[in-house]
Amino acid sequence: MRHTELAERHLPEALLVRFRERAAASDRGNEFFDDDLRELREAGYLTLFVPAAHGGPGLSLHEVSRLQQRLAGAAPATALGVNMHLMCTGVVAAMSARGDDSLSYVFEEALAGEIFAFGISEPANDWVLQGSNTRAEPATDGGYRLTGTKIFTSLSPAWTRLIAHGLDASDPADPKLVYGFIERCAQGITTSDNWDVLGMRASQSRATRLDEVEMRADRVARRISPGRTPDLLTFAITSNFQLLVASVYAGVARRALAVAASALKSRRSASRETALSELGEWRSRLAEAHRCFLSVPAQLDAYTRDFDELVDHGVGWAPRLVAARIAAGEAARSAAETALVCSGGAGFNMESEASRLYRDAAASLFHPPSAEVSQGMFADALLDVA
Repeated sequence: MRHTELAERHLPEALLVRFRERAAASDRGNEFFDDDLRELREAGYLTLFVPAAHGGPGLSLHEVSRLQQRLAGAAPATALGVNMHLMCTGVVAAMSARGDDSLSYVFEEALAGEIFAFGISEPANDWVLQGSNTRAEPATDGGYRLTGTKIFTSLSPAWTRLIAHGLDASDPADPKLVYGFIERCAQGITTSDNWDVLGMRASQSRATRLDEVEMRADRVARRISPGRTPDLLTFAITSNFQLLVASVYAGVARRALAVAASALKSRRSASRETALSELGEWRSRLAEAHRCFLSVPAQLDAYTRDFDELVDHGVGWAPRLVAARIAAGEAARSAAETALVCSGGAGFNMESEASRLYRDAAASLFHPPSAEVSQGMFADALLDVA
């Protein structure tokens, strides 16, 4: 399906106008994007990854990435929050495309209106998927009870299913990382009320405390050894997470560039009697931010298509995925700063879109792995070959 047809079917312009209008109010009030979520659910947006064989639209990662860029241009926090649901359903779609249908119940639940969220990030756990500070105690029925804290749980007010992991150390000689889904109705779940942050405020990505929370046996997805253990589930999580997060910041960057250009056209230099858009120094600043941005959608198009077409990059997938997400964050921060400067003093007002985009773009610094942590991975990718 052509991109314009895809956009009009799933994210028509009238919908985006409403989202953009609400974004300012949600940011100002530090409120969840309830109305956006309601409209997205009604439009079937939360079922994008559900295959046609299961009754859904059956969109590819490439197509969803394009849509998420579009959504983020109107309401970045809405896009980032919805990302976590789409990431979960995208993981299951990716596994199914590669012959593993063990989690297909996720499709049925998504069609039934369940909302999925991402409960992997933890305080002081830079292993992320490859380790966990959450304790997973085996239950006699084959399930587990999880005790630990998950941070940056987007969709905190609305999720009904949480993909989570924990460490089963009941056999010290053979510990296992346990992955699966828990339900919001389970006992022992507490959501923090502390979410007064710089940007992406409407995502309401609060911390989630788990105290002996049941993960039912039929909801356990994997038991694998901690550390760098290859597995289809963790590969699918990493791929969808990195590329969909990158898509959000690509959308933020594109919108910030548009705001910057519009500001330069509307502002004038009194001393030189012309619009700022005609002055070389301002054009150069805008041009540099644009140059920084242009490689980002190209990376996303290439890597999402490769993923959909089951291209085997082997160990080369990790640096590609992380590089795309880091590049998108850098482009978003560059474009947002440019929009802020090009908007002049009016842009510094908390009510301005330039100010909000600048703060939303800053959240890109906090998605794992950071640019600093990932340096070793990029070096190893070359040095190991040599």
